[in-house]
Amino acid sequence: MLTIFSTPKPFRGHSGIIQRNALESWTRLHPDVEVILFGNEEGAAEVCRELGIRHEPEVRRNENGTKYLNYLFDRAHELSRHKYLCYSNCDIMLTSDFCQALDVTAKAHNEFLMIGRRWDTDIGEPWDFEQPECDQKLRSLALRTGRQNGPSWVDYFCFSRGLYYKKMPPFLIGRNGWDPWLTWFARHTDVPLIDISRTVVAVHQNHDYAYLKTGTVPGAGVAEGRYNWGLGNTRAWHYYTTDAATEILDGHDLRPHHTAWFGPIKSWAIYHGYRSWFLFLNSTRPVRHWLGLRRNALGHSS
Repeated sequence: MLTIFSTPKPFRGHSGIIQRNALESWTRLHPDVEVILFGNEEGAAEVCRELGIRHEPEVRRNENGTKYLNYLFDRAHELSRHKYLCYSNCDIMLTSDFCQALDVTAKAHNEFLMIGRRWDTDIGEPWDFEQPECDQKLRSLALRTGRQNGPSWVDYFCFSRGLYYKKMPPFLIGRNGWDPWLTWFARHTDVPLIDISRTVVAVHQNHDYAYLKTGTVPGAGVAEGRYNWGLGNTRAWHYYTTDAATEILDGHDLRPHHTAWFGPIKSWAIYHGYRSWFLFLNSTRPVRHWLGLRRNALGHSS
């Protein structure tokens, strides 16, 4: 049926809890789900043995030890025994609604990319998968206490084997900037892009983002993020989000998204609007600072 693959951070503290929650949720999606975990991070081998997950410790890395995303996709394509593959970040819990969405999409299309917005939710303890109605309780927790993030916050990519990301640039995992390229590639190759955000509650377990600034050399995280954004032979891919989907899953029905063409334009306008605003704030800071000092001085002299 489905192969889900990912790569973790070390299984320590809260990161260890939420990653184990995510991995176990995937193993319980369907009897014929295969899970592959790439990387030799601390605790990975033990968790894979416990959950019956295939462990591939070898991963191609750069000089700072950061993993290459294209290596993961290439190896998962080689190793997977299924027609459908899904890359997911290792903090995303999935429930049966994901399999239902895949079933509807697969019946409609031979090739596709299926994506969706995540639900940011506070989960600090190991999830009890043996409790009655475990799926529904997780969905209810996210809907009741969580928040669905915006159209650019996509943490899982489910695709048919025919959509092979062979020409993926050498993006670095765990850094900003690679996810819109995956979405752009589907549109660029005329493969249906399905947004399942209205139907699937993909639970992102909240955590800090200190790792984005870390590396074996100072400033590696920031530099590697810039590196990711500079890849590709066009900058158009920067603006592809769920708003670029050609179809939307609404319940059990797929319907055309007639304004998909407008999605990248909307993202471009939002990005450049924010950028212009911050440039304005930076350029006027000396004047605003001077006016503030003058106002304070006038207030003291009166």
